[in-house]
Amino acid sequence: MNGRHLTFAVGDIHGCLGQLEILLTGIEAAAPGGRVIFLGDLVDRGPDSRGVVERIMAGPQNPAWQWLTLKGNHEEMLLSARKGVAEMATWLLNGGEETLASYGGAIPLSHLVWMTELPSIIIERHRIFVHACVDENIPLEEQGDDILLWMRTDPNYSGSYWGKHVCHGHTPSRSNPRTVGNRTNVDSGAVFGGVLSCAVFDDDRPGGPIDFLVTDDHGLR
Repeated sequence: MNGRHLTFAVGDIHGCLGQLEILLTGIEAAAPGGRVIFLGDLVDRGPDSRGVVERIMAGPQNPAWQWLTLKGNHEEMLLSARKGVAEMATWLLNGGEETLASYGGAIPLSHLVWMTELPSIIIERHRIFVHACVDENIPLEEQGDDILLWMRTDPNYSGSYWGKHVCHGHTPSRSNPRTVGNRTNVDSGAVFGGVLSCAVFDDDRPGGPIDFLVTDDHGLR
């Protein structure tokens, strides 16, 4: 993959720090530099949400790499949990208990501020990166987090997406990573016994991924 400008889009991590470290090692072995985009849902359900957040907040050790992080619906639930009892209960029932345990019961303000400031979408010449998906029936600039963080898409659906390729996570499946037409889903259900995966894109070429990297607790597959 040398000589190309590459982006590695990583699916839902959900506190699976061990798999994340293996995948990051594989990414850096695949190219001398490039971008990594984390598509959200860093936290909840898995064993080490704090470790995942701290690892990503610290950024790449190699200056040839750039990391970008999007907000997922689980980051939104975590942040909403501060608003009241109902929001807290919803978050705890959806993996928040494991996240709180990893933090020893208190999430640092710096982590909360960082999550609050995460963008919900990245729109580029050839591609759209987002946590859940986008709705073609609504102008792209008018879509809010109720769509970008929460939308479910039929696994066999592909739209035109304004001439761009959409890469997202959010909807887990053992069949992922999978490309259907103009859409790629990289949520491979790592926290549900699946794998952690990323799609590899050539930034200078339109269309879908040129490769996938997939890892479990034992290494790259």
